[in-house]
Amino acid sequence: MTASDRRTSLADARRARPNTPEIDEAYAATRLRFELGEAVRLRRGERGLSQSELGRLAGMTQSAVARFEAGGTVPTLPLLERLADALDLDLRVEFVEHARSA
Repeated sequence: MTASDRRTSLADARRARPNTPEIDEAYAATRLRFELGEAVRLRRGERGLSQSELGRLAGMTQSAVARFEAGGTVPTLPLLERLADALDLDLRVEFVEHARSA
């Protein structure tokens, strides 16, 4: 048996973790931060901006942009508005029904 045979897949790890409301909430918050960061990173790339350039346009440092794109910060609405403006986007926040599993 090789070391790779003993590795746990992400799906297996998720199934093995305890399922509590606190853990579910933490995963949801982490997923949201990651998705926001990824959206900013992709749009920044589409616009041909460096992290430093985006930071200058949004009133942030390059390292703050990097942390945001990595999902390492909990953004405020004013920060999201500044990023949206710097990326020529409108910020839209909405409530939607939960996606339910069948």
